[in-house]
Amino acid sequence: MMDVIAESKTRVLQGRDERRNQTIPSQSPEERDRLVHAFHPDYKKEEYHRIRIGPNAGERTVREVAELLESDSSLPDNLDLTPQYRVDVLVVGGGGAGATAALTAKAQGAEVLLVTKLRLGDSNTVMAQGGMQVAITENDSPVTHFFDTLRGGHHKNDPKLLKVLVEEGPMAAQWLIQLGVLFDRDENGNLKTKKGGGSTQPRLLTCSDYTGLEIMRVLKDEVLNRQIPVLEFSPVVELLSDADGTCTGAVLKNMDNGQLIVVAAQSVILATGGSGRLHIEGFPTSNHYGATGDALVLAYRLGARLSHMDTFQYHPTGSVYPEQLAGALVTEGIRSDGGHLVNQDGRRFINELDTRDVVAAAIIRECAEGRGVKTPAGRVGVWLDVPMIDLLIGEGSIAKRFPAMVRQFQRYGMDIREEPVLVYPTLHYQNGGVAIDVDGQSQVKGLFVAGEASGGLHGRNRLMGNSLLDLIVFGKRAGVAAAQRAKEARVRKLTLTHVTRFRGELEKNNIKPARVAPIILPDYVRREEAPPPRPSRSLINQTPYRISPRSD
Repeated sequence: MMDVIAESKTRVLQGRDERRNQTIPSQSPEERDRLVHAFHPDYKKEEYHRIRIGPNAGERTVREVAELLESDSSLPDNLDLTPQYRVDVLVVGGGGAGATAALTAKAQGAEVLLVTKLRLGDSNTVMAQGGMQVAITENDSPVTHFFDTLRGGHHKNDPKLLKVLVEEGPMAAQWLIQLGVLFDRDENGNLKTKKGGGSTQPRLLTCSDYTGLEIMRVLKDEVLNRQIPVLEFSPVVELLSDADGTCTGAVLKNMDNGQLIVVAAQSVILATGGSGRLHIEGFPTSNHYGATGDALVLAYRLGARLSHMDTFQYHPTGSVYPEQLAGALVTEGIRSDGGHLVNQDGRRFINELDTRDVVAAAIIRECAEGRGVKTPAGRVGVWLDVPMIDLLIGEGSIAKRFPAMVRQFQRYGMDIREEPVLVYPTLHYQNGGVAIDVDGQSQVKGLFVAGEASGGLHGRNRLMGNSLLDLIVFGKRAGVAAAQRAKEARVRKLTLTHVTRFRGELEKNNIKPARVAPIILPDYVRREEAPPPRPSRSLINQTPYRISPRSD
C-alpha cells in the first residue's frame, strides 16, 4: 500500500516542471452541469426523501434532515414554564453570528442574554481559514461581487438578501477593523486581498489562515467587555410560543446537571450554525462538534419555513491522510495561491479555482473512476500539491501564509512545505436553512435567524469567504431588528402549544419519530446492532456513522 502511495507521489514530483506553466480552463456551463449532476452528492436521488409534515411538506431533502424534521421534542406538554430569566433579546449560539447579533442588540439598548451549547466561541467561525469576501479594490464593486455569487449559487440565491450582503460588506469589514480585527496588509499598510474560487476579482480579506479565529477572538472579547450575560453549556431544547404562534422564549438544558431553564424573551435570534455532524450521506465533516442542525428542527417545529434544504456544500479539500485528520479542512487559500490538484497519475484534472461544487465533483469523479490514491485505512483521495506554492511564489511562502496548516500536519509528522497531501471532499456547509427576510426575520413572529442556520442567500453553492461576511452582515441586521421588536412587543404567554400541535400532526400522518431532537451532540458510540453502511453510487470514503433508519 505504502509503495503505491510512494510511486504516485513520485509522479507528482516529476510532473511539477510541466505543470508549472500549465493552464487548466474553467468548465463551460454545460460541462459544469454535466459534472455536478453526475458526481456531486446533492444529485444522488436515492439519498433524498419527501418531507411529510410542516411548512415544507412535499419537498425533498436528505434522509438525515428529513428524520430531524419529523423528530419529537424531549419536553412534556405540561412542563412548568415559570421563567428563570426575562430578557428583551435571547441570542442562541456562541459563534460569529450570535456574538455579532448580541453586540448589536446590546448597542440598541436591549437587555440581551446569549446562550450557547458549548463555550462562547466554540463554532465553525473559528475554523474558517480562507478569508472574508468584501468588494473594496478599485477594479471590484458590489455589483461584481453580486454576480460572482449569483453565478456560484446557480442563480438560485435570494437576490434581496444577496444585494444586502454585497452592499454592506465594506461597512461590515470596517466595523471589524474598528473592533480590532487584524486583517493582513501590504508594505504600504493597505488591506491585502486574495482571489477565491468562483470569483472574478481578488476580494478575500485574510488574517493568514486564521481569519475566522481572529474575527471570533475579537467578537468574544467584545461580548465579555460589554458585559453581555452568557450561559455556556446550555443548549436550547425547545422554543416557546404563545397561542398565536409568536415565539416567546426558549427552554434550555444545563449540560452539567440536566436541569431545565426557562427564558422569556420578546425576540429570539437563532444562530446555532450548520449540520455537518449529521454526517449526511456518510461523509466526514470539517464542522465543530456541536453542528447538529439545531435551528432547523427548533424553527420548523414552531412553524418556520426552510429554504434550499436539498443542497449542501462538500468542501473539495478535506484531509484523508493521516487518519486522525480525516475530514479536517485544507483551506481553499492553498489552491488560490497555486496548489495543484493532481490524480494518481500525476495529472491535473480541474481548474482549482472553479466553484466548490465543481471541484468537489471532479475529485469524486477521479476517485470513482479509479484515478485516486488509496490510504492504509481504506480511504481514497487525490493529491493537493502544496509545495507548488513555494515554487511559484517563492521559498517560505507556505510557512508565512499558512502557519495553521503547517502546524496541523506537523503534529502527525508531515511537512506540507515538502510533500503533497491527500484530499477528498468533506461535508462543510449547510447551503440552506431557515428562510429569512433582509432583517433576519423568519416566517414566525419574534423569531430571527442569522449565519449558517439561515437559508436563501447562497443558493445551491456558497462561494469561499461569503460565510464570514454573511454572519457579520446579517448578525448585525438581526440584532437591530430583534432589539427594535423588543421595544414594541407586549409581554406574551409562554406555552408549548406548537409542540402539542406538531405531535398531533405526526400522529395524524402515522409518523413514528425515529429520534428526539435537537440532537445536541453527535453519537459516535459503536453498537453491535447498528446497521451496516449503506451502499453508495459515487461515495468512496463512506464511514459507518451511527444514523437511525427511516422509511419513506
